[in-house]
Amino acid sequence: MKKYISKFHYLTQDLPHRSHVEQTAIACKAGTNWVQYRCLTKSDAELIEELHQVASICDDWGATLILTNHYHLLDQVDAQGVHLEDMQSDFIKIREIISDEKTLGASANTIEDIQRIYYSGAVDYIGCGPFSTTNTKRNDYPLLGLNGYAELIVKMKERGIEIPVLAVGGIKIDDTDHLLQTGVHGIAISGSVNLADDPAEAFKSFYKKIY
Repeated sequence: MKKYISKFHYLTQDLPHRSHVEQTAIACKAGTNWVQYRCLTKSDAELIEELHQVASICDDWGATLILTNHYHLLDQVDAQGVHLEDMQSDFIKIREIISDEKTLGASANTIEDIQRIYYSGAVDYIGCGPFSTTNTKRNDYPLLGLNGYAELIVKMKERGIEIPVLAVGGIKIDDTDHLLQTGVHGIAISGSVNLADDPAEAFKSFYKKIY
């Protein structure tokens, strides 16, 4: 089942001064149509309580809500899918658990990752990165840069791989045009919006670049 995948994925993050609910409200009011709830610090009970509020906001504004990793909560909250950051996840098994109705995204860093995920036949889109240095998600994966994405897109075409790929990780507003020119489907943004002096205006600036 082919699903709609936004060109602009907005991710919440754990912040000391602004809750995920507040972040979601700001992004939705600014025009987001895709919210990825990325909370790594709470118990399931706490997550569910907060997710009910986040889902309500997304529903009011018509935004798709995706959970990061917590696919086991999909039957308890009103979310449209899940994004798995573990590249070695059993995507086929998780697809069976969440059903074909839900959107399933996966993280990748190399063409080999993309190929393996694609041929699982279970995933709807891939978030590939990091583009540049990022503190939002700490990892040791090689930075891709513009040339890295351009090469990935070429290799995907050569191998007949057709799946939406979004650039993610350390993306700044001035990077947006150049990234979209590489052929990626879109971008995913977290810190460049959430840590901005005016998150709503930061979001709108990215939105205008993409759409």
